[in-house]
Amino acid sequence: MSIDQKTSNSSKIIKEALVSSIVKFNPVHMIKNPVMFVVEWGALLVLLMILFPHYFQANGSRGFNIAVFVILLGTVWFANFAEALAEGRGKAQAASLKKTKQEIMARKLVGDQIEEVAATELHIGDIVQVTEGEMIPGDGEVIAGVASVDESAITGESAPVMKEAGGDFNSVTGGTRVVSDMIQVKITTEPGQSFIDQMITLVEGAKRKKTPIEIALNTLLITLTLIFLIVVVTLAPIADFLHVSLEIPVLIALLVCLIPTTIGGLLSAIGVAGMDRVTRFNIVAKSGRSVEAAGDINTLILDKTGTITFGNRMASDCIPVKGASLEPLVQWAVISSLNDETPEGRSVLTWAKQSNFIVDETIAQSAVIELFSAETRMSGVDLADGRKVRKGAISAIKKWVLEQGGVVPDDLDSQGNSIASLGGTPLAVAMDDHIYGLIYLKDTVKPGMKERFAQLRQMGIKTIMCTGDNELTAKTIAHEAGVDEYIAESKPEDKIALIKREQSEGKLVAMTGDGTNDAPALAQADVGIAMNSGTTAAKEAANMIDLDSDPSKLIEVVGIGKQLLITRGALTTFSVANDIAKYFAIIPAMFMVAIPEMNILNIMGLSTPQSAILSALMFNAIIIPLLIPIAMRGVAFKSVHAAQLLQRNLLVFGVGGVIAPFVGIKIIDVIVSMWL
Repeated sequence: MSIDQKTSNSSKIIKEALVSSIVKFNPVHMIKNPVMFVVEWGALLVLLMILFPHYFQANGSRGFNIAVFVILLGTVWFANFAEALAEGRGKAQAASLKKTKQEIMARKLVGDQIEEVAATELHIGDIVQVTEGEMIPGDGEVIAGVASVDESAITGESAPVMKEAGGDFNSVTGGTRVVSDMIQVKITTEPGQSFIDQMITLVEGAKRKKTPIEIALNTLLITLTLIFLIVVVTLAPIADFLHVSLEIPVLIALLVCLIPTTIGGLLSAIGVAGMDRVTRFNIVAKSGRSVEAAGDINTLILDKTGTITFGNRMASDCIPVKGASLEPLVQWAVISSLNDETPEGRSVLTWAKQSNFIVDETIAQSAVIELFSAETRMSGVDLADGRKVRKGAISAIKKWVLEQGGVVPDDLDSQGNSIASLGGTPLAVAMDDHIYGLIYLKDTVKPGMKERFAQLRQMGIKTIMCTGDNELTAKTIAHEAGVDEYIAESKPEDKIALIKREQSEGKLVAMTGDGTNDAPALAQADVGIAMNSGTTAAKEAANMIDLDSDPSKLIEVVGIGKQLLITRGALTTFSVANDIAKYFAIIPAMFMVAIPEMNILNIMGLSTPQSAILSALMFNAIIIPLLIPIAMRGVAFKSVHAAQLLQRNLLVFGVGGVIAPFVGIKIIDVIVSMWL
């Protein structure tokens, strides 16, 4: 995106936020933020006193009352603007997503016939056929065929991904485009409930629920507001006893300055901005709770296939056994794979071509194809001249060759074990009664995983890999990826048991996965991150979805979670510290005329009671928009000890929160006193 486009988008977001901030003055909305609700009603009461002074027996300066009203109104407006600005980012992202929800026509299979219907008329269980260049009309699972799918509409990644029937890579999303071949898709969602529909709702923040810590902080703010409300109400009779006349606008000004309006005005913006930051990393968080919990994660459990590794086992070498040479092995491996549409079969052809082997493919003309089955555990072709070529599991090929009257090479099992110990899968290749060797299929670890897991270790997060592979394969992959622990031959119930065990020790657990068998564990984990390349079941069970299918991205999620917690704590500290300075500004101003001894508390040397009150109020209002960039961007998170982090925040936001108002209020007082 160009600089001009970014500037234009930013201007549009600000304009929409200005309008939305005015709409948010509605008391029905304001009641959700009790602190600012009190400020709004204080402003309304002062306005009524300005309009009907005789009814309220208001004897104070009309100009002073107008100034108080304007400042209070500005305080509420600034708080609304902060929230609207944070929401505006989400709505801008939602707008881009809505572009993918254009009217799409679907080719629905009805018996043996194809019927063209609108995508909005599709329901769960319907089967549609999608060919090259067509948009996938709804979320579903591929039940037939293999195709490349362009998912850039939701991931931003231009490279197409392979989708095929069966396995854990059959999930497709409505609004994405098929760029090659043809697939049949079984629809898994009702209209309006698709993945993109959910994303739009989530990023708009329309249904964002407050997190537990946000609720706790909100309760604290309400409690402080009630306490100071009682203090201010009881202050009036005390002032009467001392023969000090306190006008209602002055009492309202005192209340607004003492209650935590700063954090009250920014609390919603901090939460919305936290969700927005996660979305910008191409992760959809279904709730703020999951983002918050990510900041305290102790253990990360990862599925191996499709998460740590690419998932599809690809041919990486051919290894001849005793009595055979490489060339015939490659030839029969290619011949047996010519009509094999599985990823493994295609990878054999790709490897042979990249390795510059020349194979006479005319040998396979008019051959009878033998497809892989769970019963035989092998596939191949019967050639026109009567010869039979097979590839498959070592045990299955050994049995087949022995049935043909052949002999099993002495080193076949040892070579197979060597491949397995390296984390690979061996496929034996035979022609008639002779075994030529093994195809080495390897599930490759995704680049950069070891370095990313090292970063997680530095952050105090333990990584555990779960896989259904045997002990040798699991150990090899675990070492290559750099995880702390691994569990081999694990079943779905083993993953859940592991999560519960860690949780019983008081730890917060994150789980990443992409398969249907990962769904129960993703639901049990405190933070469940599903890979977008995975199944619908996994994405429904998780509370976060990584659109880039990069499990190591949890590092960013943890950082954002910690940043969210730190930002709330820092701005709360700053808000409470502010009250100390405002106390020294307003309390002496209220009483120093009647009680000259109170002037000793006027350590800022403020000019007059009226200027002191207005200066404190103005600072109270101005500080909210000044802190909006921090609330939106978040306080910088550094991976240091908690004690150091607390010390830094107390020095910066605690001490800074005390000093800043003294300086700010004094500067404003100098300006206000000239006007008064």
